Amino acid sequence: MTIEIVSGHAAIDRYLTNGYAKVKGMSSRFAAAICGHLIRLQSEHGVSGDMVEIGTFEGRFFIAMALGLTAEEHALGIDRFDWPDDRVRTRLLENCKAMGLAPDRIEAWQQDSRALAPVELRKRVNGHGARFIHIDGDHTHEALAHDLELAHAALNERGVIALDDMLHPGYPTLITTVVEYLTRHPEMRVMCIIDREDISAAAKFLICRTDVADFYERDLMQSFARFHFEPGARMMGHVTLVLTPEPRLAEI
Repeated sequence: MTIEIVSGHAAIDRYLTNGYAKVKGMSSRFAAAICGHLIRLQSEHGVSGDMVEIGTFEGRFFIAMALGLTAEEHALGIDRFDWPDDRVRTRLLENCKAMGLAPDRIEAWQQDSRALAPVELRKRVNGHGARFIHIDGDHTHEALAHDLELAHAALNERGVIALDDMLHPGYPTLITTVVEYLTRHPEMRVMCIIDREDISAAAKFLICRTDVADFYERDLMQSFARFHFEPGARMMGHVTLVLTPEPRLAEI
């Protein structure tokens, strides 16, 4: 099922309509529109910084977020670029060019994120840290724990971390990795869960500092009221906003 929602950013929405499905990948259009909306919201409220994606593949989600950046900001994609073949990085760059992203606005960093130290990623992003970081790397406890610490070190104070494939039946224990991260960093919280459209487009968790969570939650609740699952999700002492294509309770 395809839900035709928009981000409100002209370049992102053109891509979602005309290019998103043409780029190979499994990322959800529903989630991409909501995350693109967050990029636009940040720009409107003076939240600046680069965008980072760990696990870029051929760029389906990466391109959407990169199109929302300002002229002074850059998009950094980190991937080993060795699966399913050694031309995946070339296809990423070709896709970016085809969708209107200039080469000087993006960087495809061929690197295993597990080999990076947090300080290395922090140095790679401009200014005061990244404003949006998407994690879709290796789906193991060790890799996600490491990627979360990378993202935490590189994120600016008003930034958002998006985690892909949460609650996916293929990776049922990754939620424990997230809980451990939140326990280590009590200043952070999951402020929104974006539900999946189908089994291959699992939920995203959006994480930010507690002191900016209300800012993002209020806007998302208003902007995507049609998709608001009103009971929300009980998570680590607070109720988290849930956005889903079909917000309904199971029939009894």
